[in-house]
Amino acid sequence: MVAQPIIPPAAWSGGMPVFDWPLAYEAEQFLRGEIDAFLGRHGGARRLAERMRDETGTDFYEWVDHIVLGPGRETDMRAVGLTLATEEAQADVAVWHHPRAMMPRVLVRAGLPAAGGPTVLAIKPESLDEFLAKQGPDRAIEGRPGSRLRRVALGAEGGVQLEAVDRLGYRGFVVDEPAADFSARVGQVRELFRTRRRDFADDAAGFAHADDMLTAVLALVPRDVACELFFAEERVFWEARNHAARVQKRRQDALGLGWGNHDHHTFRCSRRHFGDLVNFLARLGLEKRERFYAGDEAGWGAQVMEAPAVGIVVFADVDLQPGEVDIDFAAQPLAPLPALRTVGLWCALHGDSFLQAGMHHLEARFDFARLREQLAAEGIATMKPFSDFPFLKQAFTEGERWTVRPERIARLLQAGLITAAQAAAFARDGALGSHLENLQRKGGFKGFNQKAVSVIIAATDPRLAAAH
Repeated sequence: MVAQPIIPPAAWSGGMPVFDWPLAYEAEQFLRGEIDAFLGRHGGARRLAERMRDETGTDFYEWVDHIVLGPGRETDMRAVGLTLATEEAQADVAVWHHPRAMMPRVLVRAGLPAAGGPTVLAIKPESLDEFLAKQGPDRAIEGRPGSRLRRVALGAEGGVQLEAVDRLGYRGFVVDEPAADFSARVGQVRELFRTRRRDFADDAAGFAHADDMLTAVLALVPRDVACELFFAEERVFWEARNHAARVQKRRQDALGLGWGNHDHHTFRCSRRHFGDLVNFLARLGLEKRERFYAGDEAGWGAQVMEAPAVGIVVFADVDLQPGEVDIDFAAQPLAPLPALRTVGLWCALHGDSFLQAGMHHLEARFDFARLREQLAAEGIATMKPFSDFPFLKQAFTEGERWTVRPERIARLLQAGLITAAQAAAFARDGALGSHLENLQRKGGFKGFNQKAVSVIIAATDPRLAAAH
């Protein structure tokens, strides 16, 4: 199989950056082969992988942070598209990664045997403390709370070592002890984000409040740390409002994994405040990636943003009209529309994701078919897949139905944005709120499918449920 060309992020076409994400099947095959070799030698890791599959519907591969090899495999790695990375590491270590795909990294450490597969494999749960509470509380952690990287040796078998790490806004591999007061500052930031006021009479005040809070946060911790902590608390808020999320989180927490398999976070936003949302995310270090324009066909657009150092991706949705498909709609104000599309109506009923509503959904990486079966056994139904490709499978759990505030319904009815029948249905039955998304990627594919996303956005329009 010939490797597909890698298009650098800086490439442009027609004034737009090109985000043509490759399918790096050869690189994934190489890494899976090395991981399988490790599992063949380490019984404890193999049993953990089986429990991940059987109890959480996840693939062990998706939890691997990195593997460690000896010199001698560099030619093989280059042949499948891996290149040297710039992340910080010890002097005797070279870091290899795929620059355009989502997959574990490889550390090549001088002095190790040139053959024999990985000598170390490290997995990355959301919280090392929670993981050890379930898997091995008597093991010593390298790195105090608040360290940018913490690491623990879980045990050696067959001449190889299983480790676990957690990260705090850091992509490197050096454990440095934080300043004496840094852990306390991290605690302050967690509290600020968790107790952030989200409900204001005027949403503009809510965004201004969040901006002021972020200014205070960035005086306490570096930007990448703030980013990590902000999205951890957004997941907590979303989870409290979604039954499927709580069930799956309980299953993953039984192994101490948390949401370490998160893929991207989806925020629905009103046109009025879309620029405010994007600006806040940029202050957290998220960079603009591809934009999606569905135009008149579906009435929506989305800006994808990523914080590479943190591994956070955001899919930000907004109503769009055809004349806006050729502009950078995240960089200029969007005027009100005479009618609300799917995203705008959801925000009008529940509030923007950034404020009252919380995220529309969290996407996490799973074994797609297995999770679907396991959730069904828990009484949780899954909608028809909206992406079903060898490299990308996606499906929502059935939506959580939320009560809608009477004053929101009254405003929409008075403005002529919903019918009397729809108003009565929303008052009686509520409206679809949030979902958990079952997602599976292959070949390290980082992208999305616009046509498929258009289908699911249309399928989650609150008016559809109100019509029945």
